[in-house]
Amino acid sequence: MTPPSAPAVSVPDRRARRLGAVAASVTVVLWASAFVSIRSAGSAYSPGALALGRLLAGAVVLGALLLVRREGLPPRAARPGILVSGVLWFGVYMVALNWGEQKVDAGTAAMVVNIGPVLIALLGARLLGEALPPRLLAGMAVSFAGAVTVGLSLSAGGGGGTGAGSVLGVLLCVVAAAAYACGVVAQKPALAHASPLQVTGYGCLVGAVCCLPFAGQLAGEAARAPLPATLNMVYLGVFPTALAFTTWAYALARTTAGRMGATTYAVPALVVLLSWGVLHELPAPAALAGGALCLAGVAVARSRPRAADRR
Repeated sequence: MTPPSAPAVSVPDRRARRLGAVAASVTVVLWASAFVSIRSAGSAYSPGALALGRLLAGAVVLGALLLVRREGLPPRAARPGILVSGVLWFGVYMVALNWGEQKVDAGTAAMVVNIGPVLIALLGARLLGEALPPRLLAGMAVSFAGAVTVGLSLSAGGGGGTGAGSVLGVLLCVVAAAAYACGVVAQKPALAHASPLQVTGYGCLVGAVCCLPFAGQLAGEAARAPLPATLNMVYLGVFPTALAFTTWAYALARTTAGRMGATTYAVPALVVLLSWGVLHELPAPAALAGGALCLAGVAVARSRPRAADRR
C-alpha cells in the first residue's frame, strides 16, 4: 500500500514565513545604514549624547504608534525580558557602538559586532533550548568567514584609528556585540506575551531612561552641531531604531533567535556598499568577496531542508 504523502505547509504558514523574511530584510538594510549614520553623526555628538538623541527620537515615534494602535502596557510576564533588552541592547549596545565607531571605521565595527550572532545562537541553545541545525551552523561559519574578510580588508585599507585607539574601538564593539546578543535572547521570551511594537517601544523607553545622564551633553552638543549631524541622529531614531527594531521583533517572534541572528551577517556586506556610496570609501576586492560570503551564509542559514518543507 502506498504511504500517504506528507501534508503540505499551509498557506498561512507560508505567508507568515514570507512576511518574516521581508521584515528581517528591512531590519538588515536599515541597521547597515545605521553604521554609516553613526560614523557621520559621531563627528559632532559624543557617544552617550548620540545614543540618547537617537533613543528619544525613536521613543517619540514608537510612543505615537502605541497610542494610535491603543496598545497599553505590556503583560507582566513580558516585562523582565523588555527591561533586560532595554538596558543591554538599547542602552549599553548603542553607547558602546557609538564610542567604538569613533575609533574604527564603520565596516570594521560591523564585522566585530557581527560576532553577536554566534553568541545569540549559543545563548539561545543554552537558555532557550533552541536547536543548532547543521544548516544554521554551516551558514554561520560561511558568513563569519565573510565578515572577517570584510573587516580585515577594511582594516588593511585604513580604518578610523590606529594603535591603541583601534584596539579600544574593537574592544568597545565586542562589548556592543555581547550586549546585543544578551538583549536578543532576553527579548525572545517577551515576544511570547507582548506584541513586537510593545516590546520595541518599551525597550526603547528603558534605553532612553538609562541614557538620561547624557542629557546635558546632548543639549550642549545639539546647540553647536551642524544640521546634517542632527538629521543623522533623528534618522537613527526613526528608521534604524523605531522601524528596524520593530520589524526585527516581528521576525524574531516567527523564528528562532539563532536563525534571526544569522540573518544579520548580511550587514557588513551592505555597510561596505553604503560606505562606498555615502562616505566615498572604495571597497577593496577582498571586501567585496567577503560581502558575497556573508550573503551566501545567510542564504544557507535561513534555508530549510526539502523534507521539512513537505511536512
